[in-house]
Order: sequence, then C-alpha cells, then structure tokens
Amino acid sequence: MSLNVMLILEDYRKDQYVIVPILRKMFEFLGKPQAKVRVCMDPLIGGINQALNLSEIQNIIARYQMFDLFLLIVDRDGEESRCKRLERLENESLKSFPTKTLLAEHAWQEIEVWALAGQDDLPSQWRWKEIRDERDPKERYFKPFAESRGLENEPGEGRTTLGKEAALNYTRVRSRCPEDIERLEIRIREWLN
Repeated sequence: MSLNVMLILEDYRKDQYVIVPILRKMFEFLGKPQAKVRVCMDPLIGGINQALNLSEIQNIIARYQMFDLFLLIVDRDGEESRCKRLERLENESLKSFPTKTLLAEHAWQEIEVWALAGQDDLPSQWRWKEIRDERDPKERYFKPFAESRGLENEPGEGRTTLGKEAALNYTRVRSRCPEDIERLEIRIREWLN
C-alpha cells in the first residue's frame, strides 16, 4: 500500500531541498520506502504567518484530501511558544477534518541545521551544541559552510547538495536533532501504527 504525504512548508522554494530528502530517508527508516512525499506548491505559502494560519491549512487539507498524511514543518526561530501553537493548529485541524491527520513540527531553530547535522566536515572549531542553540544558525553557520563548499549558487543556495548529503547520514541527523527530527519520526511511527 502506498503512502501519500503532503508536505506544507513556510517557504518551499528553499526548504524543500533539505526537508524532502531527509523525510524520504525517514520514511525508509520507518519501513515505508514507497512513501510519496509531495511538497504543497499551490497555494504558495509565503512565510510563517501564512503557514500557521488555520484557514490556510484547512484549505490545503480540503483541496488535497487524497493524501494520507499532512506534515507542516516550519522554523522555530527562537519562539518558545511555537510548539504550543503548532499543537493547537493540529487540534483545530482535526476538528474540521476528523479523518485526516496533520502533524506539525518545527525545526530547532531552522531547517538548515538539519542539513548541517549530516555533515562530516564541519569546521573543527564549531561545537554542535552552539549550532543547535544559535537563534540564527542559517546566517551564522549554514551560509558560511555552503559558501566554503562553493554551493551558494546552486538551487536552494547550498540546500540541494547539503540536504542530499544529510539524508545519506540520516542516523547522524536524527541523533543530533532529537528535539525535532527524532520527535517527528516517533510521531509518524505512532501514526503509522
């Protein structure tokens, strides 16, 4: 049986290059290598406010009811309350669509950290805890790393290559990112069961 997953991102134009390969590897890890992960491109979600808008999410679920699972993935951006807001969004969505599942998760702090988590060649002076704790890791760590690898001009400004590489090291990504990747994996596993 195939599994159809609709991925809702706050801005798919860059984030998809990191999230899609990692999610495909996650589903493979969960015993669902045939899962089809599709990024919601229509409507175009143009930022965090639109991504966290209940009516926007409801419209997407109504439009794409043929999907088995909806995943909303956004950046945390240092917002301590973001997890609670995502939980409320899940609960409200369930009231409107009781037969559909929306799992909403945030990257701790930004999606680009997932790409860094799978790398073998991070600068030796960088400490993983500092990367995870940084409120703006995209600017402080991801962009300089992508530039050092000469990837800033590819689609996604380094996210394409670094996302694929991270997916190849999925076990490292999940061990380095337990608050988001491993948590999402556990939630998906529970839903599958």
